[in-house]
Amino acid sequence: MSGLSFSSKYTFLLLISSTLSIVVNGGGGHTYKRGDRVELWMNKVGPYANPQEAYEYYTLPYCAPENDQQDLFNKPNPNQHLGELLSGHHLRSSGHNLLFAPQTSIIKEECTTSALTEAEAALFQKAVHEQWFYQLYLDDLPVWGMVGEMLSEGDPAKIPSEDTHSEVQFGDQSSSTVRRASEENPNLVPYVYTHRKLTISYNKDRIVKLDLASEPHSLIQVKPGMVMHFVFNFEWVETSEIPYEGRFDRYLDHAFFKHQIHWFSIFNSFMMVLFLTGLVALILIRTLKADYARYSTRPMETHAKEKDEEDGEMDDEDGETAPLQTMTEDSGWKQVHGDVFRAPVHLPLLAALLGTGSQFLALTLGVILFAILGPIHGGDVYEERGTILHFTITLYAFSTCLAGYVSGKYYQMYSFKKSSKSSASTNSDSSGGWQSTMGLTVILFPTVTLAICAVLNTISVYYGTIHTVTILMIFKLFALWVFVSVPLCILGTLAGRHMMWFASKKPTTTINPFPCRVNAIPRPIPDAEDVPWYGRPMYLIPCSGLLPFGSIFIELYYVLTSLWNYKFYHVYGFMLGVFTILIIVTCMTSIISVYFCLNSGENYHWHWVSFFSGGSTALYVFLYGVYYFYFKTGMYGLLQTCFYFGYTTLIALSLGTLCGSLGHYASGKFVRTIFQNVKVD
Repeated sequence: MSGLSFSSKYTFLLLISSTLSIVVNGGGGHTYKRGDRVELWMNKVGPYANPQEAYEYYTLPYCAPENDQQDLFNKPNPNQHLGELLSGHHLRSSGHNLLFAPQTSIIKEECTTSALTEAEAALFQKAVHEQWFYQLYLDDLPVWGMVGEMLSEGDPAKIPSEDTHSEVQFGDQSSSTVRRASEENPNLVPYVYTHRKLTISYNKDRIVKLDLASEPHSLIQVKPGMVMHFVFNFEWVETSEIPYEGRFDRYLDHAFFKHQIHWFSIFNSFMMVLFLTGLVALILIRTLKADYARYSTRPMETHAKEKDEEDGEMDDEDGETAPLQTMTEDSGWKQVHGDVFRAPVHLPLLAALLGTGSQFLALTLGVILFAILGPIHGGDVYEERGTILHFTITLYAFSTCLAGYVSGKYYQMYSFKKSSKSSASTNSDSSGGWQSTMGLTVILFPTVTLAICAVLNTISVYYGTIHTVTILMIFKLFALWVFVSVPLCILGTLAGRHMMWFASKKPTTTINPFPCRVNAIPRPIPDAEDVPWYGRPMYLIPCSGLLPFGSIFIELYYVLTSLWNYKFYHVYGFMLGVFTILIIVTCMTSIISVYFCLNSGENYHWHWVSFFSGGSTALYVFLYGVYYFYFKTGMYGLLQTCFYFGYTTLIALSLGTLCGSLGHYASGKFVRTIFQNVKVD
């Protein structure tokens, strides 16, 4: 027991310390003195069209620089945190002997490979053939370059001098513009760049700019048995035009993210929210007002009818009694007052989903606010590798207490009853349903994530990419889940479960959490053939997801472009606005769906209807992801396809759970409100 306690404390402290180190030191540690060593890190190489098919830089047979730093060559960076590694950043030392602002502004380092074997030559040829690029880091600034070019054999001109890849512009990765060179011209052969020049601009004691140029005249055709001579020139340039705080601006595509269309989409979604909110308020208020008026007159009409029967004044042959009899035939949502608060089927599962959705809501808001407040806690999140992912993992681990609380409270609300006066208030469910709820809340989403990621990791291991999750990382994540997430979820579930118990100890507290009693015998639900189409869940659910998806699909395009097309997403203010709009629209559409379900269909199984009405947005998000894959990217191959659709599935499921919880919460408030304000016989 003491060993377990020690492991739990160690995991907790390790997580907190690593997170604080990222937050506090996010923008520091980038000052140098003249002559200080500056490390050039080699990150990855891989096909331009496949972001997830990335390999370690020295997978290609590049040689070590010929200097006195041979012991550092290809050594991993020991200071990388979990989020950085999971993001696919595996930095290796280049071994170049770089000193900050040296007396000689241009430093030249060379190396020569041994004779290329058949396998090494084939690897270089494959890299050029599939348009591989590489990524380097210096002082946390990234820079990209191409491995080589496909050219006509024996062409000395090679590439025009202005095409030197000083700034590789990623993002326009459509299938019409990015194709493997061999598909364009089968007569081309691979050439590799052997001379590269890295220009390092610095402002006083800080590095502010990197420019990488691949020299066209250095392109040589790769053949087995040849010896390749590589040259890397480093030029130090002092400048005062670029402040350190703005050194990352050149990586941010302001013209793309702050385009007029982006602003127009936000305005359009906002106007849709106003229109939808007003329409819902108008329809429901007018309709409910009429319903209340109709239902409130029923008792008086019934009383008048009974009085007439007693006085013998009703004539059976008189046709005037027909309207009264018709009026006594109630229809609409009031008819289900004795069943509308009946516990839903699969209560533990629904409670666990609602708890997980509440956790996702808090997680999403927390991550967005963390990104917006980046300059306050150390620097913008896109400046530090893996910061967003590391914070997301940390916040997810600690927010499981919220998931447990919501699921435990929801389950207890539908299973709690008050026993006789001689005994205490107890839980009517003695079969251990709350344990099932707690267990599902703990393992539901992690199990789905584990299943998908296990498949992806197996494929990644087979291909040998840097996105492979190692045994050590798996152990850290498992320890985080066991020693942080699980205990917090258990505590949250117990707290939610005992809310009603503590409330029952107060004499002024009403034990029944619902405004209407639940009948002992369930009311039959009308057949689908007797219900209009707009009262059937099979039509309500898919229609409910259209408007929420319409309010976010423009922003979804920008998010997917950032994930798959090498752009730095930085407009988190836009994201917060769109997310707020999504919350409002999802709540409105779910309320409408539940109203039609209760009123037109007289179906009191509104719990799952409201959840799936909100969650149906995920279906359209996934379909849009399919469209984006085929028409907006040039991805190919088993690995990239599996990673894309695996991650898209996770995104859709998470968003569906979040929106479903929002829809259920709003619908629950609506149902309580309308039944609190109507008289029930």
